[in-house]
Amino acid sequence: MLSYQRGDTRAFESLYHRHKDSLFVFVYRSCARQAVAEEIAQETWMAVVDAAERYSPDARFKTWLFQIARNRSADYWRRRDNQHTPLEDGPDAPELAANSPTIDQEVLTSQLSQAIAQLPEEQRTALLLQMQGFSIDDIASISDCGKETVKSRLRYARDQLQQRMGEGL
Repeated sequence: MLSYQRGDTRAFESLYHRHKDSLFVFVYRSCARQAVAEEIAQETWMAVVDAAERYSPDARFKTWLFQIARNRSADYWRRRDNQHTPLEDGPDAPELAANSPTIDQEVLTSQLSQAIAQLPEEQRTALLLQMQGFSIDDIASISDCGKETVKSRLRYARDQLQQRMGEGL
């Protein structure tokens, strides 16, 4: 990011290609609508470009990027009265798995995605960030809260997921 800040556009292209997929997956799982996820991801990258001259490496770039995405997602839902819609199922829903799952795995993945979508926003965000490989410290930074709060959100999220998955949704 510092190279891009100094005018190296190839540096931005490198950052974009390195993080675009994980950012999109995070945003998609946060909102469960492909068109909305694409819009939020695009707004996030535009915000990175707009903030380039003010960027300061206080945290890893990926942490800063996901914090912007989290804020853009929250802004989107605030504007829409925080109404989440059910997950998309169909040909236009992006493939989020790394490999082609069997039918049973697809059903389980769909049930898990639906259960995640039903979590309160703070719990869902913490869980999705952890699924993206962020540490507790990074999640706290992105979410602008304390580490103990993050741990609680993750614990409640896991408890709710276990309960919902045990019930078979």
